Amino acid sequence: MLIDGKNLKSLQLENYRQKVGYVGQEPILFNTTIRENIKFGNQKATDGEIISALKKARAYDFVSEKKEGLDLQVGTSGGQLSGGQKQRIAIARAFVKNPKILLFDEATSALDKQNEAKVQEAIDGIREELGHVTTIVIAHRLTTIINADKILVMKDGLIIEEGNHHTLLAEYPNGTYAKFFNE
Repeated sequence: MLIDGKNLKSLQLENYRQKVGYVGQEPILFNTTIRENIKFGNQKATDGEIISALKKARAYDFVSEKKEGLDLQVGTSGGQLSGGQKQRIAIARAFVKNPKILLFDEATSALDKQNEAKVQEAIDGIREELGHVTTIVIAHRLTTIINADKILVMKDGLIIEEGNHHTLLAEYPNGTYAKFFNE
């Protein structure tokens, strides 16, 4: 596997980690400010870069509405924020890294429909803006992956179907993906 034309095996582990932005199902926020939580993605990030990442993550509006703004204390495990707000802060942290690979592991599964839509909008927006970034989305909700360039359907650790949304429906009309989509 190549990243920026370099063999993955030749990269130092720390350099490799700097190229990956990760957002999991349960966002991890630390008992500090929004600014500091985002800077865990890039310690050298300026406020301008942080604000840009917040805008891309569709989080800037709720942050700017707060009197404290970037200095808002999020509380233990982000307890002062809603689930969707925490998730969007975690996405901003991934974006501020300017990664080559974005990995979303069930990033919308714990959210209500409104917050899921905002997080999905952020994911789709960054894919469009940074077309050269490889985005890997692990999901059970089809709304999360429907616009993906390539979808891999797995069962028991094996890939059983592969294609985009339209080809999966056309080539595997009775397949696993089609069954999920038609439910």
